[in-house]
Amino acid sequence: MATYVLVGGAFIGGWAWKHVACTLRAQGHTVYPATLTGLGEREHLTSPDVNLDTHITDIINVMNYEDLNEVILVGHSYAGNVVGGVADRAAERLSQVVYLDSGPLVDGGAHIDFYPPAVRAGLQQQVDELGEGWKLPFPGFEGLAQTASLAGLGESEREFMAAKVTAQPFNAYLQPLHLTSEYDGAYRRVAILCTDGGFSIAQFKDLVAAGEPAFQPFAAPDWQFHEIATGHWPMLSTPVELAALLEGLAV
Repeated sequence: MATYVLVGGAFIGGWAWKHVACTLRAQGHTVYPATLTGLGEREHLTSPDVNLDTHITDIINVMNYEDLNEVILVGHSYAGNVVGGVADRAAERLSQVVYLDSGPLVDGGAHIDFYPPAVRAGLQQQVDELGEGWKLPFPGFEGLAQTASLAGLGESEREFMAAKVTAQPFNAYLQPLHLTSEYDGAYRRVAILCTDGGFSIAQFKDLVAAGEPAFQPFAAPDWQFHEIATGHWPMLSTPVELAALLEGLAV
């Protein structure tokens, strides 16, 4: 049986993985749906000091204090940056790192770099005007749809999500990731693409081959790619299918 640590992206916590975790546990797996500092049930710990390093430490501490090894570490969206940092600092505890509709940062890169200048300016404006200068408020579903696909999120999923989302500590977007070593094959690297409103594997590989800078971290031949036909939040829109895909990785 496998051990999973599941890390959600901006605005969400461990609660978002409820159905995925239940499905995997029913198959006998050990599952830790993690919540990053300042989000979910840890909202009371938020502050201007929370940054990417804080979130990397969150996940390393889960693995250390629970004494986890051979972990399948899953990072969704923003949390791709987190799991990339964890892999750099605690590779010995990992068997696989899975980027769920996400990707790794290069050394010195920050999450904010993924957005074009106009979007960055809009995010900073929201932080300044509505987030006390240091937190990014949940923008609502209309706002989310400007940068990610909401496919598969029906009324019940949106109600569930809206009742639990929290503001994102914005310094986690701004802080660059500093890597201390190069990838040496100590763990498998997997990318799961959400194709409803996103890229298929074929389109993704075409962009890698074309030399698009944002896709070059995926150019190494060891990467494994999988698809799931839904929008950007598959743990909410297609939890059973996502659990089955994650379980398949353990084979």
